[in-house]
Amino acid sequence: MTEARVRGGKGTVWPSERRSYTDLISGVTVTQLTNHCSHSHHIYFTNNGFYGDGNLLFGSDRENVTNLYSMDLQSGVMTQLTDLERSRESRIQGTFLHPNGHEAYFYYDNSIVAIDLETREERILYTIPAKYKFGSLSCTADGQWLCFGLNEDLTDRIAMDTKNGYLGFEEYFRAKPHSLIMAVSPADGKVKKLHEEKLWVGHVNTSPTQANLLTFCHEGPWEQIDHRIWVLDIATGQFWKVKDKLPNEYVGHEYWLSDGIHIGYHGFTNSLEDHAGKIIGAVKFDNSCGEQYEFPFQNMHVHSNDLSLVIGDGQQTSAYHGQQFQDTIQVWRNDGTGFKGPRILCKHRGSFHTQNLHVHPRLSPDGKQVLFTSDMSGYGNLYMVDVPEFESLPEMPVK
Repeated sequence: MTEARVRGGKGTVWPSERRSYTDLISGVTVTQLTNHCSHSHHIYFTNNGFYGDGNLLFGSDRENVTNLYSMDLQSGVMTQLTDLERSRESRIQGTFLHPNGHEAYFYYDNSIVAIDLETREERILYTIPAKYKFGSLSCTADGQWLCFGLNEDLTDRIAMDTKNGYLGFEEYFRAKPHSLIMAVSPADGKVKKLHEEKLWVGHVNTSPTQANLLTFCHEGPWEQIDHRIWVLDIATGQFWKVKDKLPNEYVGHEYWLSDGIHIGYHGFTNSLEDHAGKIIGAVKFDNSCGEQYEFPFQNMHVHSNDLSLVIGDGQQTSAYHGQQFQDTIQVWRNDGTGFKGPRILCKHRGSFHTQNLHVHPRLSPDGKQVLFTSDMSGYGNLYMVDVPEFESLPEMPVK
């Protein structure tokens, strides 16, 4: 394989950087997929980055600018897909794949850009209007619409930096910015407005199987917002609350299960008991058939394809667990009577210092592997772990 050029660009091929090691807690083999003197990260955990015949989309800052890359997971070889400019704003972490995998969409320089993943040709689908900031985007299950959020730009009076921490997060929430959910056709560029509110609207996530459904949230501190998870019917314009809010219970980080019918989430309660206060669950899009389970372990994010196996980027810091068991990828299994675990898959040692360095664990579509980002080496890199038999993994010790 030819070595990468000194100065890369669109189409540059980078040789495999893979290496493997044995996790000291579980004994599983962890494969580090990238190893460069710059940060790399997979796309946001609610967005599937696996496509084609064993390919993976990811972002990397190599050569001092964030670009979109594709990796052949069999060989480890990487191809640079974009050639962006450092001085212009981009949201590579929020990239979203078309359902048929032929192209992807991302935000760059005040526009939503489509890129053909074979030819690497780009085209602008939509330009953000003045006095608005881009939210997030996702594509409907039939590929007909790219849905995205727009939020009123209040940076002239609120100092904000939500990519590198949560500067201005509460102030922007309290300001109740004008927010829109829009849609643009990847085929002909037609644009339509789907929804608007005088509240901070975020996390626009389309169902992977139901072309008319998407979720959105009222963004802000979970314990202060009126209600977190909402569903919108694109065809009718109707929207409704999902996951009834109980007293002193707060949920978020919602994501669609692979059936496109149920919505997963996690959260916390104001319980003062050491073995309570954290919850994971799922609910059907029409707010029926909810399942929820309580457990004593802290996670920033959880993900699952269904509710039989759930993974989380554990941050348990209780003294009785000890330093050894902090910052681990944790696994729960549901045997029909409730969740068993957690079992420890491996250490992640992620800092969560910026959005791109959040661990954001995600199961592969077949549920056989876990992908995550960690800066355990000083730089953010991508890691992959095969999921072994649940019973073979060590249990998290309890008091």
